[in-house]
Amino acid sequence: MKPAPFAYHRPRSREEVDHLLAELGPEAKLLAGGQSLIPILNMRLAAPAHLIDLNFLEEEPAEPLARDSAVAFGPLVRMSAAERSPLVAERLPLLVAALPYVAHPAIRSRGTVVGSIAHADPAAELPAVMAVLEGEASVRGARGARTVAARDLFVAHLETSLQPDEWIDEVRLPGHERGAFEEFARRRGDYALCGVAAVPGALAFVGMGPVPVRVATGDLGRLDERLEPEDDIHASARYRLWLAERLARRALEVAA
Repeated sequence: MKPAPFAYHRPRSREEVDHLLAELGPEAKLLAGGQSLIPILNMRLAAPAHLIDLNFLEEEPAEPLARDSAVAFGPLVRMSAAERSPLVAERLPLLVAALPYVAHPAIRSRGTVVGSIAHADPAAELPAVMAVLEGEASVRGARGARTVAARDLFVAHLETSLQPDEWIDEVRLPGHERGAFEEFARRRGDYALCGVAAVPGALAFVGMGPVPVRVATGDLGRLDERLEPEDDIHASARYRLWLAERLARRALEVAA
């Protein structure tokens, strides 16, 4: 299948993106890696009137950058760049552990870190990493800029707290010393039946509710109260809860 017709825009600066979104609003979608958006367009699950391609923004960093004690990812930093980054290897062991679980190398070579966060799929790995690390997103638009904490960013399945004229121009993840990621999928690269991101003191779960669920390790015995798994053709909610507890304990052991 092919996407419905749309107008194509190629801004050269972040300010141009701001003005386009202010003018076009909810009729526009942003394109960076396109690994989620393009299939959605091709299957006509969405039919935006305008597509704003970020890949021609000038002087955008292609590598993660140090921001005090955090690591910053601009809108065009690919997941593969994060995988091979010495800075990420030094400061973000959890992200290093999680990235190999994201789909396949071909997807990670195009998909961006910011794009995965902005897509807000609770079945994806990177939103859970951001949630457990209590990262933050730099959000901007023609009306100004603001910083949104991870706990306030994800509000529902594939939905963030951003306004139609706003976009994420940077994601910042705090550096840490220890972290681990565990997930179980029927095949490598498939969506996980359950996944867990862990750092000492906290966990975040993949595919266990409409948003990434962050849980303190002291609440590990109350997962049935905190998580909202669903029955589907792949697994029952009861089985997903069983997986969540065991993967959580394994991830905490590795993180420790």
